Amino acid sequence: MFATMIRYCAKKPKPAMKPIELKTPPEQTQTITRAIFDIVKEHGPLTIAETWDHVKEVGLRGLTSKRHMKIVLRWMRERQKLRLICNHVGPHKQFLYTTWFTKPNIGNVKQVKVNELKKPRHP
Repeated sequence: MFATMIRYCAKKPKPAMKPIELKTPPEQTQTITRAIFDIVKEHGPLTIAETWDHVKEVGLRGLTSKRHMKIVLRWMRERQKLRLICNHVGPHKQFLYTTWFTKPNIGNVKQVKVNELKKPRHP
C-alpha cells in the first residue's frame, strides 16, 4: 500500500493542451464547420472515417485532407459544437461524433452488434 502511494505521488500530471488555432480564414472556417455540422446532424452519430466519406461526397474546397478534417473536428469539440461519444460493444470501442442537441440511439446499435457476435456460425 505504501509503494502504491509513492508511485501515485511520483507521477507527473498530464500537461494542459493549448487551444487549437485554425490557420484558415474565418469565412472559410465557418463554411467548413457548417458543412461538417450539417453532415453529422443529418447522418447521425458518425465515426471519423464515415464523416470523411460524406465530406468527400459533398466536395468541400477548404478541407485539404482527412488530417485537416480531424483538426477541425477537435476544434469544433472545443467550441462545443460537436461532442464525442463512445460506443462499447464487448471488448471493442467505437468513438462517434454527434451534435449536442440530438439524443444518440446507441443502445439499439449496441444490442444489434452484440447479437450479431453471439450468432453461431454454420459450417
